[in-house]
Amino acid sequence: MRKILVLVGLLICILYLGNVYAAEPIKIGAIYSLSGPAAAIGTPTKLVTQMVVEKINKEGGINGRPIELVVGDTESDPTKAVMVIKKFINVDKVAAIIGPDRTDLGMAVKKLVEDAGVPTFMTVGGDPVIMSGGPLGTCKWVFKSPQRSSVAVEKLYDYLKKANLKKVALITAADGFGKDGKGWLEKLAPKYGLTIVANESFNPKDTDMTAQLTKLSSAKPDSIVCWTIGPAAAIVAKNVKQLNLKEPLFQCHGIPDPKYVELAGPAAEGSIMPSTKLMAWEQLPDSDPQKQVIKDFVHLYNDVYKINNEFPINTHSGYAWDAIYIVANAMKKAGVEPAKLRDAIEQTKGYVGVSGIYNLTPEDHNGLGADSMIMVRVKDGKWELLK
Repeated sequence: MRKILVLVGLLICILYLGNVYAAEPIKIGAIYSLSGPAAAIGTPTKLVTQMVVEKINKEGGINGRPIELVVGDTESDPTKAVMVIKKFINVDKVAAIIGPDRTDLGMAVKKLVEDAGVPTFMTVGGDPVIMSGGPLGTCKWVFKSPQRSSVAVEKLYDYLKKANLKKVALITAADGFGKDGKGWLEKLAPKYGLTIVANESFNPKDTDMTAQLTKLSSAKPDSIVCWTIGPAAAIVAKNVKQLNLKEPLFQCHGIPDPKYVELAGPAAEGSIMPSTKLMAWEQLPDSDPQKQVIKDFVHLYNDVYKINNEFPINTHSGYAWDAIYIVANAMKKAGVEPAKLRDAIEQTKGYVGVSGIYNLTPEDHNGLGADSMIMVRVKDGKWELLK
């Protein structure tokens, strides 16, 4: 009798597993910068995407259906991004799209996914992808997992106000992300009693910003705020050090990354910036609901998949994790019919992710507030949580 029960149990397991893996997969497009200037962000984002999809599939997939990733490389080029998205929509027939990872790339493909009606969860920093009206178009089908630039500016400005640093000098990149940040920095300054006393910009590929920084310093600001991502931020930090400027340097929420410390070297010391909690998670109180989620993520990233061997954890690391989980949770509730899936994503409430606790609404396709961020400072080459 016991042998029969064992055999029946084995048969049930085999049938269950057979149904899971025989079920038609759900195709999700993943579009990242796997080559070109943004590859340092896009490549680890792809690895995290594969990690989380494997985890979901091991746990039974989406109501028994496995996720099948269709990966595309933008080559850090808006034109290439458009080509990838067209393939996702017309050839691969994906149910949803994760990415792209840069604001310019997101804006290049925004109209395509809006016209096609494909739920798309981007991992870009800039706000325009989830803004509507005029040249911004619509944003019914687009969501994004990183904090809005406006939220990061609010977090930073709250810190400056409390530190009584009222005169601000801006140096921003002349790309989509930098222009978005500049707009919010200018718009929100009066709300916090701050004055923009000087304003300079640079090309993200520039290798020296001393001329702009010299002009900023002549305006006698209390602080310098830099808004860019990538190596340019480290160049600004080095130039500030070379010029022996005394004004404290603040970077944006896209910079908390060991690469910044590596590229800037000693010049990174003392830099302050808003960040996801991921960068100083061990310093969080145990009562923080994100702490355990981040701990589990870090364990998988560092100890199981060992992605950190090539790409140490940075503030971007959790964006794809959160985007995919929100989409997957919505699929479990609503299926993959585009309109129903879109609505379910928009109704996400209380999802505790790596980057924050998400509460999406029709008016906010990001769902994160300033409380999802912390302020960090580079101290002895590490990330110090500022209280």
